[in-house]
Amino acid sequence: MEILFILVPISALLMGLAIWVFIRAVDSGQFDDLDQHALDIFEEQEEQDREHINR
Repeated sequence: MEILFILVPISALLMGLAIWVFIRAVDSGQFDDLDQHALDIFEEQEEQDREHINR
């Protein structure tokens, strides 16, 4: 039972840290455009196909 006096504050601190990191990531714009990097793969493939056809 005494371990709860240690684990509850530690878990509250870790949860607060996780929330702070998430808010900071959202404010920095990390989650603004989630699809562009996935679509870049297709654009690179199209460029490689065009180069291969032009040879």
